[in-house]
This record gives sequence, structure tokens and C-alpha cells, in this order.
Amino acid sequence: MTSPASPSETRALIIERLVGDSGEAAQVVGAGRGMAERAVPVLQKALTAELGAPVTVDLQAVEVGRVPEARSRAGDAFALTIVSSPSSADAMTLVMDAQAVAVMVSALFGGDPDQPVAPIERDLSQIEADVATAVFQQVAMALNGSGKRSLDLRLPVPRAMAGNEARRRVLRDGAAVRIVFGLSTPSDSGMLTVMIPQRLLLISRDGEAAAGKDGEATEFDWRARFSEEVMRSTVRLDATMPLATLTLGDLAAFAPGQVIEFEEKAQLNARLSARDKTLFVCEFGKLGQNYTVRIRHPHDAGQDFIDGLMPG
Repeated sequence: MTSPASPSETRALIIERLVGDSGEAAQVVGAGRGMAERAVPVLQKALTAELGAPVTVDLQAVEVGRVPEARSRAGDAFALTIVSSPSSADAMTLVMDAQAVAVMVSALFGGDPDQPVAPIERDLSQIEADVATAVFQQVAMALNGSGKRSLDLRLPVPRAMAGNEARRRVLRDGAAVRIVFGLSTPSDSGMLTVMIPQRLLLISRDGEAAAGKDGEATEFDWRARFSEEVMRSTVRLDATMPLATLTLGDLAAFAPGQVIEFEEKAQLNARLSARDKTLFVCEFGKLGQNYTVRIRHPHDAGQDFIDGLMPG
């Protein structure tokens, strides 16, 4: 039988699975910005060649966020695709708002770059989704990188989704870096958002990865991953007290209105837990008009197991 994990290890595992592997915000933004800035000239050249018309690409923002936020600023009509890699089913999520799609379609089909583009206020057509797919392909290739720094994306990208399919697509939650590109002509501009999981970004960045020289994360590196985002996460705490040890016969005899006594030391053995996981042993009390619990010591799962085998 393997020994149970320590309370701190258990809590760390729960937090990581709840919010996703994350890094220190400045480190994540720095890695994402470096990737995006290297991609801008490559992407601009590729789009100009793909569309046959000059399109300006500029980096508007690099920030930490959550993967489901990819659609938060895209409005009602947008194109979306999700690119996988060997290490992640959602290594890159790309979203292009309707105005960016309109700009790209106009450039592809020879629209006057000095005239405003008619906005798209409906679900995207098949042709518009195909144009979005072509743009997504160029963005993914520019950001993918090469060698040890490569995201190792599975290309070509899947066909872009639009309409209800794109709005209803469930995006797996997790910490991510948001990269926002502006796509523009002299008269109009739109926005293309890229979300990359922080876990994948940190692993793939050679000099910026949170890992030791031997590929193993150090204790300091792991602590850095639990950034201020984790500290902002909210959990519900429950405090309970042991009532009594009774036989099944005693329980069967219970009746409405019956009063049950606490055990003598019940007040000293309140348990503080979160998500059905006991964290601390506490003392129950009262301060003024408020009931309180005072933490006595961390919960010892191993000792609790032994006590259960030898009650009394």
C-alpha cells in the first residue's frame, strides 16, 4: 500500500487540476510577447503573398487569461479553429472577429483598400470561413516556430468554424496567454486572437521554460507556477464537528425532536475542509456573536487512517 500524500501535496494537485498549469505572469507575458514579435514580420509577408494585397499586421496585446476567453471580444459573428499538438488537444485556439474576416475577404477579392469594408452582421458564409481558415493557417505557421522552441502544431489547421458551431463549441478551461493581432488595410481593421495554454508555452520556450537543466522542474520553478492567478481563486471552506459514535440500533431509534449530545472533545476536533478534502484540525468556539474555528494543526491523513483502525 502506498502512503497517502501530504496535505500540501494534495492541495497543490487539486489546485493545479482546477485552474490549469500556470506560470508567473511576467514570465508568461514575456515569453508570449517574444513569440508574437518574431511572428509579426513573417505573418505580414505570408498574408500579403496569400491574399495578393498588402495587409498590415500589428501586435495589439499580450496578456494572461483563460482559454474560454478567446471569444469574449469577438462579438456575435466570428471564425474559430483549434489546433492540436502531440502534447495537447488544444495547443492553440484562434478566433477572428467578423470585421477582420471582412477585411481579409475584401483584400483577397480585390476590394479597394481605400474604401471602408462593409461590416458582416450575420453568420459567416462558406467562402468567408474558408478565407478565415487560410489566415489561421498562416498565423499558426508563423507562431509554431522550429527546433526546440517549436509548439509542434499539427498542421494544416482544421477548417474554421462559424455560426452556432463556433458559439457552442466547448473550450477546455485552463491558464493561457492571449495574443491579439490587428489585421488592417488603410481604411479598416479587425482583430485576431490567439490563445496558447501556459503549460505548453512554458515547456516549449527553451530559455524561458520552467524546468531545470535535466528537464525536471525545481522546487522554486514549481512554486513560481502557482502565480497570483491561483491566489485569486476562490474555494468554499466547510467546518464540521464529530457528533458521536452510535450503533445502528441507536440511529434507528432516532425521532424528531430528539436531542443528541456532542462527545466530550468534539469541540476540539472540528475539521476544516475544501471540496471534500480535510485540510486542518480546528477548535470550535465563539467570538462575540460569531461562531469561530481556530486552526490547531494540519490534518494528518496517515494518522487519521490509523486512528480509524484502532478507535478509542
